[in-house]
Amino acid sequence: MYAIDRDPLLLTPGPLTTSLRTKQAMLHDWGSWDTAFNHITGEVCRQLLDIVHGGNTHVCVPLQGSGTFSVEAALGTLVPRGGRVLVPNNGAYCARILKILKILGRDAVELPTAEDRPFDPLAIEAALVADPRISHVALVHCETGTGILNPLPEIAAAVARQQRGLIIDAMSSFGAIEIDVRTMPFDALIAASGKCLEGVPGIGFVIAAHAKLEASAGNCHSLAMDLHDQWTYMQKTTQWRFTPPTHVVVALHEALAQYQEEGGLAARGARYQANCQALTQGMARLGLLPYLAAQAQAPIIVTFHAPQHAAYDFLALYQGVRERGFILYPGKLTQIETFRVGCIGALTPQDMVHVVDAIASTLVEMGVLAAP
Repeated sequence: MYAIDRDPLLLTPGPLTTSLRTKQAMLHDWGSWDTAFNHITGEVCRQLLDIVHGGNTHVCVPLQGSGTFSVEAALGTLVPRGGRVLVPNNGAYCARILKILKILGRDAVELPTAEDRPFDPLAIEAALVADPRISHVALVHCETGTGILNPLPEIAAAVARQQRGLIIDAMSSFGAIEIDVRTMPFDALIAASGKCLEGVPGIGFVIAAHAKLEASAGNCHSLAMDLHDQWTYMQKTTQWRFTPPTHVVVALHEALAQYQEEGGLAARGARYQANCQALTQGMARLGLLPYLAAQAQAPIIVTFHAPQHAAYDFLALYQGVRERGFILYPGKLTQIETFRVGCIGALTPQDMVHVVDAIASTLVEMGVLAAP
């Protein structure tokens, strides 16, 4: 059996397994007004902008909390109260955007799409042509409910042709899948520390067009979620408005150093792709097939059909695999029984081979698979 000499590996879309160096970065205390800490915050924001080549046109605004906090902050700050948002919907995180907009009192138009189908850029453009009141499109780039990758370059081009604003939830793609503001224009992109950058959870951030953020004063429904207020305060003082998650910031700073050492976006994306390939090939040998077609699959998290066997139970699978050193993720679909396995974090293809072995051993123990 694979010998586990560290914490259980997280096969989830975040929180995820982090490196020892990232963990060690959190062993020190920092003052929230301290010049050294504020310098780190500034460096982190500059490095995040560089990933999308946005330093000349956009600004980075960090915000305490999970990624959803920053999604709400972006929608509440950048969409005016009289705005209308088109939300293509092919999964749980698209549905969450619709829920946020309803709570914020922002008008929303849903464009439903099957959960196993990427968005159609032509359908999005047609919806914009049909309704000139739509001011923004809110797009989930990688829908981690299924693992699907939506066609951002084509959608960004369609939205730009219709001169509307694009707000991208890139929570599970930023840092691993190419997003270049020079060729994929957007008003705002939202991501978080604990995803493909391999930091720890606790910070979201919004990369916003400078002009759009400047024009957003007074839009927000909330003091804590007001990105314009957060940004203007940081510009004046270099400090966060309210107590920052200092340990999370310095962990992200260290994680970004390792990101660059690995080779940046191209290398990070290639490792995740290799992880995904090792996982899906190994699971296929067990008779476990992905929910999505290969051309729609992002190398972030894979949804698998659950075994059609009377002895199968996800909680038993979860516990057996956990005892072997890995933590899986439940399925997010409502009509089909599935489970999910993440490919991101400080993991290698060899780790994916070991998780397949752990799943196989557990399914044999459950009586779902015959012993080899």
